[in-house]
Amino acid sequence: MPRPVNALIIDDEAHVRVLIRMLLKQLGIETVWEAADGHAALDQAAAHKPNVILLDINLPQVGGLEVLAKLKAAHPKIPVIIVSSQSTMKTVIQTRELGAEAYVLKHAPKSEVLQMLSDAFDNIAADSDGDAEDKPAAPA
Repeated sequence: MPRPVNALIIDDEAHVRVLIRMLLKQLGIETVWEAADGHAALDQAAAHKPNVILLDINLPQVGGLEVLAKLKAAHPKIPVIIVSSQSTMKTVIQTRELGAEAYVLKHAPKSEVLQMLSDAFDNIAADSDGDAEDKPAAPA
């Protein structure tokens, strides 16, 4: 699969969704759907089958880790990138174990977030060239 051309942003903060949408546009992603909570996220993922999902950990009602597990169960081939302000190693490891492809710190400088997203998209494209399950995980 080439780099993603559409995306689903899942974040309960509207200003963060606007920022991520702007960064995605810089990376060539014009079609973006949004969800402010876990229930809407699962509905949007099922309705649109996006190329990539950008998921926050801190969500109302259904937490991001539970949403990640449900997304990967329902749509195992859709890559999920965590975009969170949480930076504990335990959380990063937990998301990787649940199937997240990358982890981006959303409160890093904008240029760094853009670079982390670009790198994640390159890795997703590279992994999908072959069978991702047969490849060793890329170093974080």
